[in-house]
Amino acid sequence: MKKTLFLISIVLCRFIALADEGMWIPLFLGYNEAEMQKMGFHLTADDVYSVNHHSMKDAVVLFGSGCTGELISPDGLLITNHHCGYSFVQRHSSMEHNYLHNGFWSKSRDEELVTQGLTVTFLVYMKDVSEEVLNGVTANMDESKRNEIIKANIEKVEAKAVEGTHYKAKIKPFYYGNQYFLFVNEVFEDVRLVGVPPESIGKFGGDTDNWMWPRHTGDFSLWRIYADKDGNPAPYSPDNVPLKPKQYFPISIQGVDEGDFTLVFGYPGSTQQFLISDAVDFKANVQNPIAIHSRDLRLAAMKRQMEKSTEIRLMYSAKSNSISNGWKKWIGETKGINECDVVAKKIAEEQEFTKWVNANPERKKAYGTRLSDMKKVYSTYNNQEKSLTFLSETFLSIEMNLFMYSKLYRFTASWADGNWTVEELAKNREKLAQEIESYFKSYNQDIDAECFVELMYYYFSENDPQLIPQNLHKYINMPKSEWQAMWNRVKAKNPALFDEQRLVSLARNGKLKDWQKLMNNELFNLLYPAAIDTYFETRAQASTNETQLDLYYRTYVKALMEKDTDKTFYPDANLTLRVTYGNVKGFEPSDGVKYSHYTTLAGVIAKDNPDIFDYKVDPKLKELFANHDFGRYANDKGELPVCFIASNHTTGGNSGSPVIDADGNLIGINFDCVWEGTMSDLNYDVNRCRNISLDMRYFLFIVDKFAGAQNIIDELDIR
Repeated sequence: MKKTLFLISIVLCRFIALADEGMWIPLFLGYNEAEMQKMGFHLTADDVYSVNHHSMKDAVVLFGSGCTGELISPDGLLITNHHCGYSFVQRHSSMEHNYLHNGFWSKSRDEELVTQGLTVTFLVYMKDVSEEVLNGVTANMDESKRNEIIKANIEKVEAKAVEGTHYKAKIKPFYYGNQYFLFVNEVFEDVRLVGVPPESIGKFGGDTDNWMWPRHTGDFSLWRIYADKDGNPAPYSPDNVPLKPKQYFPISIQGVDEGDFTLVFGYPGSTQQFLISDAVDFKANVQNPIAIHSRDLRLAAMKRQMEKSTEIRLMYSAKSNSISNGWKKWIGETKGINECDVVAKKIAEEQEFTKWVNANPERKKAYGTRLSDMKKVYSTYNNQEKSLTFLSETFLSIEMNLFMYSKLYRFTASWADGNWTVEELAKNREKLAQEIESYFKSYNQDIDAECFVELMYYYFSENDPQLIPQNLHKYINMPKSEWQAMWNRVKAKNPALFDEQRLVSLARNGKLKDWQKLMNNELFNLLYPAAIDTYFETRAQASTNETQLDLYYRTYVKALMEKDTDKTFYPDANLTLRVTYGNVKGFEPSDGVKYSHYTTLAGVIAKDNPDIFDYKVDPKLKELFANHDFGRYANDKGELPVCFIASNHTTGGNSGSPVIDADGNLIGINFDCVWEGTMSDLNYDVNRCRNISLDMRYFLFIVDKFAGAQNIIDELDIR
């Protein structure tokens, strides 16, 4: 086992040394150093990641549970994307103080807004613990026994790593379990909102511009991390003080030119570069189209109502953002996979792999059936995933359906079981009442009714009959008018379901029989048990197949490494700290189309359209442009840069990542990929893939000239 691990490590180091793309483990960045410096980097790998002294990694955080942020001042000031903090800003907003729409700028520390539920996580150090985790594992061991040993070893190593500290430890597998890494983290939970531009800047272009280039979005928000007097993590307290970070980024206003070196440091969420053709074909041509069409219907319903009032827009902004982000990405991903013929390329790679395996008796014995084994699993797994995608994107995307099952039904069933004491019942009554109040704060019946009709019709008219529960076959091809009639009947019979005050009153004072009567309705009986039971049964079956596929991929990836010793391999993203580097670069996505590497404020003004919410330019921004009042933030042509693109390999989770120049200065905030390159999670193409970043000069211009927040400018290190 030790010999195997040693060989894998040597192979990985060789691959890293040959890297020209990828998401690299910072611990091993020394192997990339020569290439990075050849591309223009003026520092060393040790300046990026070190446990012996302060380095860039000490200024980078996991923001919340799925974005990246970075420190930009000695007083714990942190910047990330506008869309990363969007839901938290929405929680702070009301019709009286609509920070989401109008923006927010604290003029002093006392004005900063405490944000419940938001955390930031620093990596203290990472370590290859493959040998410890795989201790006791043998090549021919039963998989369940292997998992049992690995689980016990992980618990032991994690516990030892944080013993006597306030740190938290997490071990994650790499290369489908060929390697394991330990991550020791420090988590801060007192994070406060400092500043955010209005939606007209921070979300300029909306869904139309999302994932697109050219881009003109001021996608940033500012937060401050607080700690106790000793600098340690602590729950919110008025006695907490701004964190004094080990490292923070100075900001450069020198700007970027074509070919400049860029380094992105952050927490990419998930990539699947090793998937075989069966999986890629299914994703592009079956799963994505189902999800895309379902979300088309939901977004259309939301848009119609959101355009009617500011109140509904505020209620549904975060929901709409969440739905549309995946929706548009999947459209681009499918387009890229098909245009670049990725499935055919995968098939050719598999044929080459099979030829290589069969050329050697030992390889044939070890890997001879690996691809056929995987394809056999996919023949059933893909159908399971199709069923789950239909159910999750239709049944479980109707707000009333999900609310009735997850809250109301569970409350009723638990009460009926008779296991609650009087005190527990009272406690759960009040908890439910609060959940009902929270639910109705962001619920619109007209949106949900339209979604119900459209999604139910789609599920029962476009789905494969064999994937629909047998006792629901009577609904196949039922017209939309009858789905609308069903919704209306439930509303007439059980009006309390749609009335916040009546439902809260039931929660606090109603009898069990009242709840049982409420749940005995046509809508809920349609959802449960047939659809929910089918979902969980199918989920369990799919999970078994996923475990089997992971096992097969483990040996498949190992075999690929043995086969292609001159090819670049890097671990799939898994929300752990990674480094990617490249150069500022335009691109040509299609015949006759050539994009420059940057955009300017002139492009914002050119897009101005008072009749379209996403393109309404703030009057003050227009005035600053008209007066050419750009201060020291203009480029040498007198333009005010807004965004730029580069060839860094990024994905979801890299939102908010620092974009760093050759000297370690912050020049941008990563916030997107170009639409033509969203397939990069499955198949990276350096000719199509570009990451989109906010130019720090536009950030400084907005804070300084637009917001007049001199207190924020004063604490920054601007170079």
